[in-house]
Amino acid sequence: MYSLGRFLLFHLLICVQIVRGSDIIHGEIVPENSMQYMASVQNNDGHMCGGFLISEDFVVTAAHCRSGKPTHVVLGTHNLKKDNDLKINIEKSCTPHEYKAVGLGYDIMLLKLSTSANIDTRVKKIQIPTNEINVKENDMCSVAGWGKTNTDGVVVDELRVVNVSVINQQACKKQWYNLPPNVICAGGSGTNKGFCQGDSGGPLVCNGIAVGVVSFNRNQNCRYPDVPNVYTDISKYSHWINMILKKKDC
Repeated sequence: MYSLGRFLLFHLLICVQIVRGSDIIHGEIVPENSMQYMASVQNNDGHMCGGFLISEDFVVTAAHCRSGKPTHVVLGTHNLKKDNDLKINIEKSCTPHEYKAVGLGYDIMLLKLSTSANIDTRVKKIQIPTNEINVKENDMCSVAGWGKTNTDGVVVDELRVVNVSVINQQACKKQWYNLPPNVICAGGSGTNKGFCQGDSGGPLVCNGIAVGVVSFNRNQNCRYPDVPNVYTDISKYSHWINMILKKKDC
């Protein structure tokens, strides 16, 4: 009974506390000639999640974004109101078998594009870890996305970015009731910068490498978040990613 009670309490807290998404709070508009790896993951209603291009054929985003039934990605633009011809349909989505729900870990997804993206002056790839790494406490990184710029705000069309620092894993565990495996904590706690509800799947970039995928925060609080923002640690899935890229299939 005690174990069952703890199980039910954990899942109740998960449902109450965790909020998917990553609206960039207190960030700046991204210049058109930078962060050209960013992707807008969309369905028939428009933008639903962020993502980033890691090869001509694959975009990385968060696994929980699949609930929105994405149909295509848009590349090569930072302003979603501008007309562009870089819309590419999604052929297939790949998620780890262990993924169950946001907040329980394994929150990463690869989207196979129906047509290879042309890498040119408008569209770039971003490097991801080739093997397991550990980011260090206080490393300064950045997170970018489309969405609200404050808790009660409205979504924006222009891509925004904000700098956040990596938080010690043990300190992060103390602030969260429970942390899933293979995550990075950065921003949120003790600062007014980070991500919030409304947009997910964007990259945490440290030293020019995408090391994390925006996963979840808590309570839709973007003014004074009381716990760190949580990202999926890409390096823990490098073997899985490399196999998919090699086969071009999952």
